[in-house]
Amino acid sequence: MKIFIIIPCYNESQNLVKVISQAKEFGEVVVVDDGSSDNSFQLAKNQGVKVIKHFLNRGQGAALETGDCYALAKGADIVVHFDADGQHVASEIPDLVEPILTGEADIVLGSRFLENKSKTPVFKKWLILKPAVFFQNLILGVKLTDAHNGFRALSRKALSEIKIKQDGMAHASEIVEQIKLKDLKYKEVPVTISYHEFGQGFISGLKILKDLLFGKINK
Repeated sequence: MKIFIIIPCYNESQNLVKVISQAKEFGEVVVVDDGSSDNSFQLAKNQGVKVIKHFLNRGQGAALETGDCYALAKGADIVVHFDADGQHVASEIPDLVEPILTGEADIVLGSRFLENKSKTPVFKKWLILKPAVFFQNLILGVKLTDAHNGFRALSRKALSEIKIKQDGMAHASEIVEQIKLKDLKYKEVPVTISYHEFGQGFISGLKILKDLLFGKINK
């Protein structure tokens, strides 16, 4: 099985080398540098992995679509989306891949709320993420325990059918919507999210609600 790990990157020089080093144990790493102004591109190149460069900052959704298209063209059987900021745990990649290998799911989504593996800041959990989960399930017609978790795995079937058109963070809601529209089999598995900065996480949480409520309007 050819597993590609897509890492979208924007100014992540502080964390990128460690993230790549840990992730490449579990598959072929592809870093999509989304117009970084720091030395992220060169750092990634120095790690001996495939690096694709966006010369303008387009957004995480656009970076993931670039990586997905590359992996599909290279014959990927499974693609894993893995953030560059160090919040995800690479050793959990096999947990996301397993349901695809057994035919149980076409796409596997990480959840920070199953088994309570993540110490989510209280305000972010109850004022941002839980309402986002509620609206996501209501608006998109799915049943998930988490929203906008960037740690996911896609089978080749899902990769072929899901096309990300939302350049920014609304891509996460778009992917969930495509699961419903394409009638793809999905499963959640518990994952760990390490929060490095509460302030940054809270602001990101506010963007979740905005993208979820207004993402469709901007298509």
